[in-house]
Amino acid sequence: MPDWTYHPLRGAAAAVLGDRRSQRTALRLLASIGSRPAGARLIARGFGHRHPPERLAGETAGVPLAVRLGISVPPSLARDTIRAMPPLGAGVVEVSPVSAADVETVREAAAGRSIPVVVGARDAQTEAALAPHVDGFTGDDAPHLVRVSDPSVTAAAAALADPDTVVLARPEVLVEAGPGWFARVTEAATPTAPAPRLRDLGRDPRRWPAWCWALLVGLGMTGAGLGAALITLGPVLLWYDRDYLGMTLHELHAANHHLVHFLQHDRITMAGTMVAIGALYTGLAVGGIRRGWPWAREVYLISGAIGFPTLFYFLATGFVEPLHTATAVVLFPMYLAAVRRTPHTPRWRLAPEGPEPERRRALVGQLLLIVTGAGLFAGGAVISVVGLTGVFVPSDLTFLGTSTPVLEAVNPHLVPFVAHDRAGFGGALMSAAVAITLLSAWGWRRGESWVFWTLTAAATAGFLPAVVVHGAIHYTDFLHLAPVYVGIALTGTGLLLARPYLCAEVSKGPTG
Repeated sequence: MPDWTYHPLRGAAAAVLGDRRSQRTALRLLASIGSRPAGARLIARGFGHRHPPERLAGETAGVPLAVRLGISVPPSLARDTIRAMPPLGAGVVEVSPVSAADVETVREAAAGRSIPVVVGARDAQTEAALAPHVDGFTGDDAPHLVRVSDPSVTAAAAALADPDTVVLARPEVLVEAGPGWFARVTEAATPTAPAPRLRDLGRDPRRWPAWCWALLVGLGMTGAGLGAALITLGPVLLWYDRDYLGMTLHELHAANHHLVHFLQHDRITMAGTMVAIGALYTGLAVGGIRRGWPWAREVYLISGAIGFPTLFYFLATGFVEPLHTATAVVLFPMYLAAVRRTPHTPRWRLAPEGPEPERRRALVGQLLLIVTGAGLFAGGAVISVVGLTGVFVPSDLTFLGTSTPVLEAVNPHLVPFVAHDRAGFGGALMSAAVAITLLSAWGWRRGESWVFWTLTAAATAGFLPAVVVHGAIHYTDFLHLAPVYVGIALTGTGLLLARPYLCAEVSKGPTG
């Protein structure tokens, strides 16, 4: 899970705010987001481990815990901590030490809680006053209760190996190691097994695991994208295109000598995006889903849930493309098989975080990739809207040297035909963008080279054809291509910064 607040941010925050105030600020920010349903889901998916293994369940002070991992804070931080912790994957909040003067503060903080709250009371009077309002009581000498100020994931996971031990982090742990600390500790404490191989699969598809179906969808998308590129570079129009338009390629060229090139540029960029999606799905299947990463399945699920429904853009454009429809009909059942199959037991091996400078550069790279993905998603949404409404942007019409009414006068089916390609590209771009964003946000771990190569392959497939085809047809309007240039710069820089971290050669142990 991504770690937004490693040492460099901690140092800056502490220098400006001081350690205690920086802790309060971080918790207050998480609390303000996590207290809202949408924000809680965002934090849980970005930082939390929402399905901890049963072996990490237990209890403290007689209070049942879903996971024996939590945080210990003073009363002054109790309210924000209790609101912020549930989406992060913590199983309990301890408020300690609590005196009689803190009773009202703790009582208000615990009201409406969605996570067990235990208290380290200084005296019996304080304990009696809070008994109706909290779940239990602990003390400094509570057995099997380990309070840690060290952000070491390995040390916390080792402590959890004792089924009676509860690990409580101090607030400075989250400031130093990031809110993903709970998820990383949970992953490190989860027993794993060797990942399955393709040759281990049987011949009966009904018994194939989820990752195998996800892989087939990725390969299918790659093949469909390459096929679309070959058609575009060859005949450009297939028989159903000519039937819908009632025009041949030569007649289109005669109507406007830039029109065929314009169609090629739309379709090549669409083909490149399809190959990028295929690369992303293939990487998620083999590198993530096969090894039991829960977030990898969710990236695949969300991306497909955005991409497949864009088939129904034809309801707005009026043009149904048989090849597009056939591809979706073939791949969609495989997609469903991939997301509905029971996930495998975990098969990951976590690596040490490595040198601090390497990690800092990788975090900058992670941020750049997330920003790129978010920008691509916004661009895809805009392209979809344009494709479903006005169809052309001003630079398109400048390149064509014409106007929309003129094109409609040439052939009333021409603009809907272009709209189908344009809107379809926007939908595919959104699907790829969300996979890039979430893979970058959730998959950033040292030694996971498949993340680097998946993102590199997707970026190459998406950006390179777009630049080449625009140059080949001399559609080189700078403002039109500026988002592509920015995307290439951000992605290239991000991947270069992250490569030593993601592709580090490490000896991975069961707990990293």
